[in-house]
Amino acid sequence: MFHRPVRVGPLWVGPPWEAPPADAVAVTIDPGRAFGTGAHPTTRLCLSLLAELPRGALLDVGCGSGVLAIAAARLGFAPVVAADVADAAVAATGENAAANGVALDVRLLDAAAGELPPAETAVANVDLATAERLAARLDAHRLVLSGYLASDAPSADGLRHVERRELDGWAADLFERQS
Repeated sequence: MFHRPVRVGPLWVGPPWEAPPADAVAVTIDPGRAFGTGAHPTTRLCLSLLAELPRGALLDVGCGSGVLAIAAARLGFAPVVAADVADAAVAATGENAAANGVALDVRLLDAAAGELPPAETAVANVDLATAERLAARLDAHRLVLSGYLASDAPSADGLRHVERRELDGWAADLFERQS
């Protein structure tokens, strides 16, 4: 099987056929036809940032299989909204949320044009151009952006760059709204 478990801080993300360690916050993901098993460096970077952020309302834009939204809910973020433009992603996220026993508000939504709900923290593990467009549209105090190479640097007007993490040539950035 191609889907292997990963450990990121307190989180263990793995397939339904693997057993999580007893000391982990377990997130079981069956990606089905949606993107995201938790193993990609950008996902692991986002998970490491989310594990350290203050809890509150969270919006996951481009949720894919739901791994980030589910992990956030398991870490204590609430309410959690997971949005994607693909029907398969919305279905996979709903199924994975149910399998993990977490309540998510899963929405079919074109983040480029649709109305985005406000949140204390928003996460978008997408390509660089989409991350930059979303940064301008998101009504969130904190933004975790990833999905691009370490050689790329997203521009986010009106936001203060707080931290960058890199792994295997990929990057994730944490931004905060300037008061």
